[in-house]
Amino acid sequence: MGAPSTGTAAFSGATATAGPRLGRPRPQRSCGDCTCSPGLLSRQNRRSSLFMKRLESNRYPSSVLLKRRSSMTSTMLSTANVAGERFNDQTSVYSSDSLCQTTKEINTSQRLEQLRKLMKQYDLACYIVPSEDEHQSEYVALIDQRRAFISGFSGSAGVACITRDLLNFNPDQYEGKSVLSTDGRYFNQASQELDFNWSLIRQGVDKYTWQDWCIKECVEMARGLSSGTTVKIGIDPKLVSYQAKLNLQKSIDVDNEKIIATGNKLELVPVEDNLIDLIWDDFEIVPERPSNDLIYLSQEYSGEDFQSKRDRLLTKLHNMDSHNSLENVNSPKMEKTFIVVALDEICWLLNLRGSDIDYNPVFFSYCLINSNETILFTNNKFNNEIKEYFKENNIQVKSYKSFWDHLKSTVNTLQINATGGANSNDTDDTASTDTKISIDTHNFLIPDTSSWQIIRHVQDTPFKIIHSPIDFFKSIKNMNEINNAHMAQIKDALCIVQYFAWLERQLVVKEALLDEHKAAMKLIEIRKTQKHFQGNSFETISSTGANAAVIHYSPPSEGSSMIDPSKIYLCDTGSQFLEGTTDITRTLHFTKPTQEQIDNYTLVLKGNLALERTKFPVGTTGFNLDAIARQFLWSRGLDYRHGTGHGIGSFLNVHEGPIGIGYKPHLVNYPLQAGNIISNEPGYYKDGEYGIRIENDLLVKECKPELRFGDTKFLEFENITMVPYCKKLINLEMLTTEEKTQINMYNRTIWDNLVQYMQPQSITYKWLKRETATIQYK
Repeated sequence: MGAPSTGTAAFSGATATAGPRLGRPRPQRSCGDCTCSPGLLSRQNRRSSLFMKRLESNRYPSSVLLKRRSSMTSTMLSTANVAGERFNDQTSVYSSDSLCQTTKEINTSQRLEQLRKLMKQYDLACYIVPSEDEHQSEYVALIDQRRAFISGFSGSAGVACITRDLLNFNPDQYEGKSVLSTDGRYFNQASQELDFNWSLIRQGVDKYTWQDWCIKECVEMARGLSSGTTVKIGIDPKLVSYQAKLNLQKSIDVDNEKIIATGNKLELVPVEDNLIDLIWDDFEIVPERPSNDLIYLSQEYSGEDFQSKRDRLLTKLHNMDSHNSLENVNSPKMEKTFIVVALDEICWLLNLRGSDIDYNPVFFSYCLINSNETILFTNNKFNNEIKEYFKENNIQVKSYKSFWDHLKSTVNTLQINATGGANSNDTDDTASTDTKISIDTHNFLIPDTSSWQIIRHVQDTPFKIIHSPIDFFKSIKNMNEINNAHMAQIKDALCIVQYFAWLERQLVVKEALLDEHKAAMKLIEIRKTQKHFQGNSFETISSTGANAAVIHYSPPSEGSSMIDPSKIYLCDTGSQFLEGTTDITRTLHFTKPTQEQIDNYTLVLKGNLALERTKFPVGTTGFNLDAIARQFLWSRGLDYRHGTGHGIGSFLNVHEGPIGIGYKPHLVNYPLQAGNIISNEPGYYKDGEYGIRIENDLLVKECKPELRFGDTKFLEFENITMVPYCKKLINLEMLTTEEKTQINMYNRTIWDNLVQYMQPQSITYKWLKRETATIQYK
């Protein structure tokens, strides 16, 4: 999907069995008296172009569609005459796009001013607004898009930092600076969406991080303040992981040494009242937190029942070695309670799915599990079948918000029991066994992605931070999941191939005007004909020309660019089926590509093919494999600013940990294993002109025939995606015989798997036959 990181109500479905709808359109407003900045308009898909609206209701002569004419017909001139402006001879209908115009300048100034007023009340010099929700989710519900609200930047990754100038002593002025930090997937997008109040920190490119920036700004203020002042940096402790908090604290401690002579210091403080939430409804209607119906995933799809997963988890937790100072953590009498925080881990463990976050079949919840009980904290509704399922498996259900009170109550009970207090209660739900547990006989196991707030709740009892075993379990697909993944790929390939054939006919044969968003909606329409379709796995990246160079571009519902058949078209798209999750990217050209585009596409393709061919010993990580996909681009001095691959869930998140293929150091800790499904998506992006990405989903499996080096087995990849490459963009002279053979075998596999579902007279059949035709060995 768009490329891995350097990781909306219900589902939509076509049949009665398709389940809830995933990926609802975002709320929209008219542009009259608009109170949103351009970045916020983009975030909520409310960009508008009067010219495009007029185009939608008119049919133009087909001659304008394939190349620019030196003049327009009188009909087009009258149509293009918008707000007293007339398009000149050089204007292309494909690139006309403008933001809605309002009677006054719109920006984020008022939002920042309101925020700084609150920062003063809370005595903060700097306030940090992360992208994540309290489960550290990569993609979040509208209610959790706080960073997007305050900054206008709508990408999935980034941190906003806002300072309040403590050296400005005018009580009527609330001044300061604001920065947005994001990774290479979003540099172009952030530059377009941020208004003049914001500066961009480019992760991995600029010489400082957002942490460096926050500390530097606060140190400068501390130097100018009277001795004895504490300069506070605040953050909502639910929205930052404990590990990230520790890292930031370590940097603050280092800089405190530098200003010790001033008598001042910096301090990182938790701010439980989220300041964005306190000002949000002054500017927009605050979205509600979704709590949609739960879906039970039968063993036909999950491949393993809850009790089996629970037993595996408890066995793993019991056998884990202790690396902290607790001498009795591995005692046989020690009761261990594991807190499951990540939403997709809860879904996997309980064989449940939801639709609370666009495109991600998850639901808001926490889960506590130990040898005696399993408690699910959620507000989501469920039917009688799931109610009976909970009863059979002894799963208690409590409200979502009660998780925090339950955690606090558990800690209190443990402390009371340890002292033999008279107030201990045998009937309390935190002491459900005959033998009372206490801080001497109980240990919390906390995932390393948990929030600072969870640690603050359990810090007075023994706890240990671990990497969640569920993260590993769900990344290794069982045979049911693997077989279903193959079926999901065939279903989605049929849809994508039909879409590409239709799109080419519309643009080239019918010479129709078609914008990026409407094209993406057509793909959804086609997908809805497939049984068990649950919705897209992410918002389709349907991008023409220069838009394809924006790595995570998503076309707005209004004002999308017209797809120009004379330019590259990049489509990164995926589906959620009950059978599995897909993530596929193809780059196409409908007319005559330039030699540069052909050559660069072929370099990307060669890297993709090379990675797919790779055989590697057990224990190899994606960090080790990343350069294989980049080598041919590197030979020409080219590269791409994103990872090469990410794990893919089984009817779960399209970005799934812990594995990946990329240059991020943490990947050295997570070797690929048989049963993993991972993407392979090298690319190349020429800013302002075009973008290229080719993405397949790969299954990791043991080599057949078996390869061994001593006792070490070898693994290989199987490409399970069934969509052909764009033949028009391949420079055959740059391919080796091995690569040509690989492509021909792939095309034959695609043809054999898909043709049986097609009518020989259809345009889809003809398109597929052409694109999978044998490459000649010249």
